[in-house]
Amino acid sequence: MKKINIIKENKDFATILNKRKFSKNKYYTIYYNDKSEKYYRFGLSVGKKISKRAVDRNKLKRRLKSIIDNNKNYYQNSKDYIIIMKESCLEATYSELEKAFQDIMNNINKGEKNETKK
Repeated sequence: MKKINIIKENKDFATILNKRKFSKNKYYTIYYNDKSEKYYRFGLSVGKKISKRAVDRNKLKRRLKSIIDNNKNYYQNSKDYIIIMKESCLEATYSELEKAFQDIMNNINKGEKNETKK
């Protein structure tokens, strides 16, 4: 992923999380928000609840970045996404993670099974 496509600042994370539009499955919870710029951005979150070892958390982030790069036709250019990985990601294979990512992004793009917090 290019640097322009990465969300790192806390205020950007907070803005997207406060919009409260999200979709989730077994491996991910993805919060998303429309924006005016013509490029997409992703923020990745792998908490210490998943693994206390930084090696494991970084491996999951590397896998997810690779999945994002390989599946560019599944997400839209004018959106921001925050992906929060769940503990079940540790036991999943790369192909399972990729299939789950494709499914959840299809649901977001179709507007199906999207949830809003109250």
